Amino acid sequence: MFEKQIKIPEPEEIVNALPMPESLKRVKAERDRLVTDVITGKSNKLLVIVGPCSAHEAAPVLEYVKRLGKLNERVKDKLVLVPRIYTNKPRSRGVGYKGMFSQPDPTKSEDILKGIYAIRSLNINAIEASGLAAADEMLYPANIHYVEDLLSYIAVGARSCENQLHRLVASGVDGCVGIKNPMSGSVQVMLNSIYAAQSEQVFKLNGWQVKTGGNPLAHGILRGAVDGYGNDIPNFHYETVMQTAEGYAKSGLKNPAIIIDANHSNSGKRFKQQIRICEEVMQNRLYDADFKRIVKGFMLESFLEEGNQSADLVFGKSITDPCLGWCDTERLILDLAEKV
Repeated sequence: MFEKQIKIPEPEEIVNALPMPESLKRVKAERDRLVTDVITGKSNKLLVIVGPCSAHEAAPVLEYVKRLGKLNERVKDKLVLVPRIYTNKPRSRGVGYKGMFSQPDPTKSEDILKGIYAIRSLNINAIEASGLAAADEMLYPANIHYVEDLLSYIAVGARSCENQLHRLVASGVDGCVGIKNPMSGSVQVMLNSIYAAQSEQVFKLNGWQVKTGGNPLAHGILRGAVDGYGNDIPNFHYETVMQTAEGYAKSGLKNPAIIIDANHSNSGKRFKQQIRICEEVMQNRLYDADFKRIVKGFMLESFLEEGNQSADLVFGKSITDPCLGWCDTERLILDLAEKV
């Protein structure tokens, strides 16, 4: 049984009601270009997608992106920084806080319409405050058109990459889409997802038969795997990355690119390990030109305060997965810039 609660307007209505200012559209277009140039190999800069596990409250997120914007001025010759403003939170067991899109206030009940306006405001304010356009996860494909115009990077998560609708919608996104390997760790499944996203598709979406042109900017994110006993298995090491590169070479996919997710199963959610993982990957980039050519950057979980909390008591501390604190994040980003 489905109980109808609130009629949600079409994406076009909400985008028109809360549009991005023209001046910020130009900023966002330039950020799109910088990210695209990294994925296509036109630029040798390193892409760093960094920010909180989930954006549960606007004020600390805006403080975080302001700091990131200032840091960007110090590293922009070597790095392309993209703040994570993740407004949808996947849940392994399907219950719990599902992100700002569903719950703009994590202490209150779901209000999706209010959530949509909240995340549009947050992203617009973040671009204005930092000069950086954000990344978000496409957890619910039908919702992407409410926010796509605000984002420079869209991720498809490990639980979603095998889903047909995610693959098809990714084929119509006008920008970079990173597709994670599934929880099983199968690289072939990830490559199949990328192939589908890079191909033209015809399917039903939001009451329409739609056709897409394929997205040549779709690429892979290695986030580690989980075995049948719940153990984390990393896949950021030299051998596993080069096996993925070999799979790419056999697939004929456009713009071969890998982003290393330094948290999740690669770190076992031990957030401090992200620093060590980045150091190892950067050493491998120095060691092997082929490794450097395909590894385009990192995805990091970071917030103002390190760790996490069960309730929103400490300003700028994650209420979902534990994150690096700002001091460690700043040092890590500066170190990455020196090693590019």
